[in-house]
Amino acid sequence: MTNGKGVTTLLIKNLILAFILIPATFNNVGLPAETDVRAVKVLEVPGYTEGVVVDRDGALYISDVYNGTIYRIDADGEAKVWAKTGAPNGHKILPDGTHLVCDGSQHAVLHLDAAGKIIGKAASEYDGKALRAPNDLTLDPKGGFYFTDPGGSNLENPIGTVYYVDGKGKTHLVAEGLAFPNGIALRPNGRTLLVGESKHNRILSYDIISPGKIGKMRVFANLPVKEAEQIANEPDGICLDAAGNLYVAHYGMRQVQVISPAGKLLRRYGAGNLTTSNVAFSGPRMDQLYVTGALGDETKSKGGLFRLDLKGVKGLKILQGQ
Repeated sequence: MTNGKGVTTLLIKNLILAFILIPATFNNVGLPAETDVRAVKVLEVPGYTEGVVVDRDGALYISDVYNGTIYRIDADGEAKVWAKTGAPNGHKILPDGTHLVCDGSQHAVLHLDAAGKIIGKAASEYDGKALRAPNDLTLDPKGGFYFTDPGGSNLENPIGTVYYVDGKGKTHLVAEGLAFPNGIALRPNGRTLLVGESKHNRILSYDIISPGKIGKMRVFANLPVKEAEQIANEPDGICLDAAGNLYVAHYGMRQVQVISPAGKLLRRYGAGNLTTSNVAFSGPRMDQLYVTGALGDETKSKGGLFRLDLKGVKGLKILQGQ
């Protein structure tokens, strides 16, 4: 028999347990189990792929970095050459249907028209010095965009930078001293910037004070490390879903990892590509996650585009104004 004091103690213990479990359960709502998600190969191209984006018509674009090619994939599933640049990487589509593409070989963020013709450079220098190798970018609600430039940076030489290009086309330095800043995403309210710092295997977070001006750097999430046949643990491209969860293409781990708005690891989905590079949502219900990279070593293997069907998830469309 339990006395009154024992009942009270038991109730308190149960309440404490409930408060511990509820947040974790809430963060997992709508996310399929890891065992229920399979990476489906959509196609292969000659080289390592990057910069997957989706236009308003649902066509996909992927960058073949080493072969200087951007492919467009229509509903028929065939990859057709859309543009030739130098070393295309991160890619976004503007509201007017033109495109922004980071290109390391051209040391610039290129501006292309809807047909894939280069019409100029949206960013190519800062303070009179050429950019090193722009990698990825994200659009902001004010008509500008943020982009990473990791060129030449590593743990021993953390010279990686983040820039902001305003609506008038002026480039501003936002952050510096980073060990290979890579994937970048802006939360929908435009108040938080997320950046993958590849060589430290973590995601950084910055409060945005005003467009192009940020607060102190915080570590949003430290990510899992490589095991077994995995060859690296470097966060690459990132994107968000409508619940605020962050999807991280984890290079070298054959995984896309899902991080909660609180910075907790929720899921590890198989990504198909070993050198997983970038992610973007698409599909009629925005519940299909497309993943780029290479099947093996990025310099030796063919590039792959895979699809993860995430029933119950709704991704954010990457459009300026969000």
